Amino acid sequence: MLDLSTLLTLEHEGWNALCENRGGAFYGDLMAPDARMILVNGMVLDRDGVVGSLDGAPAWDTYEITDPALIPLGADCAALMYRARASRTGEDPFVALMSSTYRLLDGRARLVLYQQTTITH
Repeated sequence: MLDLSTLLTLEHEGWNALCENRGGAFYGDLMAPDARMILVNGMVLDRDGVVGSLDGAPAWDTYEITDPALIPLGADCAALMYRARASRTGEDPFVALMSSTYRLLDGRARLVLYQQTTITH
């Protein structure tokens, strides 16, 4: 089921994986084979690119998700929007609006499109 609770749980699981240096494995499993991520720096990565980039990325120390909203897109597709704030020691906090689109594939929610938009104002 693609309801707010389910998708928010998946997002928390993803952020927890990023905080525990297991983001590559987590997103490799969660993403659909043809999925894409559009990052705040303009990079567009396919599933293999995401796995490769996260395997060597430093872990986040903390994260916070606020203002989640569900956008139903049909019987087997929905998007989750939210504001995220994450921090790493010695770096400025990362604050962005996130959009994660999920589709049911073989009865399982799979991430098909993810986009970050930085908050600069």
